[in-house]
Amino acid sequence: MSFDYDLFVIGGGSGGVRAARIAAGEHGARVGLAEESRMGGTCVIRGCVPKKLMIFASQAGLMTQEMRGYGWCDAQAGTFDWTVFREKLDAELLRLEVIYRAGLTRAGVEIHDQRATLDGHHQVRLADGTTRTARHILIATGGRPAPIGIPGEELAMISDDLFLMDRLPGRILLVGGGFVACEFATILAGLGVDTVQAYRGDAVLRGFDREARDLATLQLSTVGVDLRLGLTPAALERDGDGIRVRFDDGTDERFDAVLMATGRDPYTRGLGLETTEVRTKRNGAIEVDEWSQTCVPSIFAVGDVTDRVNLTPVAIREGHAFADTVFGARPRTVDHSIVASAVYLRPHEVASVGLTEEEAHARGAVDVYATTFRPMRTMFAGSDAKVMMKLLVDPADDRVLGCHIFGPEAGEMIQLAAIPIGMGATKAQFDATIAVHPTAAEELVTMRHPTRRLAAVTG
Repeated sequence: MSFDYDLFVIGGGSGGVRAARIAAGEHGARVGLAEESRMGGTCVIRGCVPKKLMIFASQAGLMTQEMRGYGWCDAQAGTFDWTVFREKLDAELLRLEVIYRAGLTRAGVEIHDQRATLDGHHQVRLADGTTRTARHILIATGGRPAPIGIPGEELAMISDDLFLMDRLPGRILLVGGGFVACEFATILAGLGVDTVQAYRGDAVLRGFDREARDLATLQLSTVGVDLRLGLTPAALERDGDGIRVRFDDGTDERFDAVLMATGRDPYTRGLGLETTEVRTKRNGAIEVDEWSQTCVPSIFAVGDVTDRVNLTPVAIREGHAFADTVFGARPRTVDHSIVASAVYLRPHEVASVGLTEEEAHARGAVDVYATTFRPMRTMFAGSDAKVMMKLLVDPADDRVLGCHIFGPEAGEMIQLAAIPIGMGATKAQFDATIAVHPTAAEELVTMRHPTRRLAAVTG
């Protein structure tokens, strides 16, 4: 049987674009790709990139406060102009989108700027009614914000909407305690918005190391976020040009805007999976094996739509491995066991790689090397903000199981820590590394004795 393409990719995000470009440009496959929105997906258009730029913009107040502590007595942040920032942001995202498109075009990928759905094991149906056949199909549709199922939630924004606002709200409620909610709470408070964050848990950033979670929770309040733990909205209703929110404790308040940041679901609804034998999990995620292959030999999936490790670099690595395996005769899988991540709060970020202290203790005995201190830069300026560094070590073989950092540019530091930890480095090898002084990161190689030793849980 002849096919229109060797590969058809559904989704123009980071994972799908990488797979298409490598399959076509490096391995000579005939590739088609369909994207219903803007090329670049969540990360480039409505996630990592614009969010990080907003983080940079939001730290002006903290920077001027710090500079006054260094003697710049008249340092002032001035007035933030959202319109000016958004014009520059839009231009930058367009530039990146053009780069993504150009890379696909140079590789010989045929781009379809429309929605595509599955129509069997070797066919896709485009929004214009036409169909295309392919020997292999790759699903890379990512995820979408998940609803929480309360009356009136359609009145709220999702994270995608934040980059499209004509103006900043005077007062906003953010719902959630994950990295999206915490990062945007940091951003909006830094830009001068009266920011309230409601989260049903007792500390934000569930899944991260508890000590880092506690520090992040405290920091949100110190940077001006009105953080309300153990609270969640029960209903939303229109109130003039604002929104009235009724909470589960019986109280209600009015906000100019509400942002729901309560997690994301794999984007498989309406994808046409019912025309195939592809299996999904309860949350809609596509089931795949270690090769990113579904139970249908011709259909693969990568990225957030599989709900493995939902990070852009992981999707890129999965897409590249898929293309090399299927079209390049270089079979390889992706190791999801040790993946670094960071939450871009301000002034201190949360970064992690490997096991948390809780996870390490659950699997057996663990030596905890941890330190908390005031870093030189901010301490001199009069800040009480503290940095936390932690290494988790297996006492049986001295191998470093995890690293957790709460501090300035923690994301930059965890990237480097991830390399030795991924290679199976021991604590002795960390200790043998000569420190760079004076830096905060030198604490990772100067902690000589365990802060605490946790015995294996028995029974």
